[in-house]
Amino acid sequence: MRNPKNRHELVETKTTWLIVLTVIAISFGGMVEIIPLFFQQQTNEPVEGLRPYTALEMEGRDLYIRDGCHVCHSQMIRPFRAETERYGQYSLAGEHVWEHPFLWGSKRTGPDLARVGGRYSDEWHRVHLINPRDVVPESNMPSFPWLETNVLDGKHTEAKLRLFRDSFGVPYTDADIEGAEKAVKGKTEMDAIIAYLQSLGHALK
Repeated sequence: MRNPKNRHELVETKTTWLIVLTVIAISFGGMVEIIPLFFQQQTNEPVEGLRPYTALEMEGRDLYIRDGCHVCHSQMIRPFRAETERYGQYSLAGEHVWEHPFLWGSKRTGPDLARVGGRYSDEWHRVHLINPRDVVPESNMPSFPWLETNVLDGKHTEAKLRLFRDSFGVPYTDADIEGAEKAVKGKTEMDAIIAYLQSLGHALK
């Protein structure tokens, strides 16, 4: 009988075998971890109280992505005491079933924002976005003064909501979609991003 150690050495010294078997092991492990999630109700069903983003919040979300806010702020509270004591209830998959793409993130140059909605006033957010150091002196966050002067025209808002309903199953009504342009037209980008921030974590408090 061949020495098992030699068989192990054979795999380690043959690059092709090592690559093939590594891919097989990772693929199998990935299937075991990921496939069951598609059949678990808690990962596919919205939590009670979850609602779709309004037209203005949707525009704010796009601005949040455009200006790179998701690069420095995560939106996923991990189930550890240090996290829940600082940020609140840990994140649930059911809160994000209508997020495309999801903005969980893992980088925290700034604090997690999963439960920031309602924590500060609209005016606080406005001042913070124009110049973060006016409210947080030690902040290294960049300023976003153009948000207050850029005005939305809403030309594509209806199409965005329709896409989310038809392609991703987000439960927008015809009235939501038809009134989307009117709901955002004339609003500033500041109005939109504050509306988005104030909506975060609305389903679980």
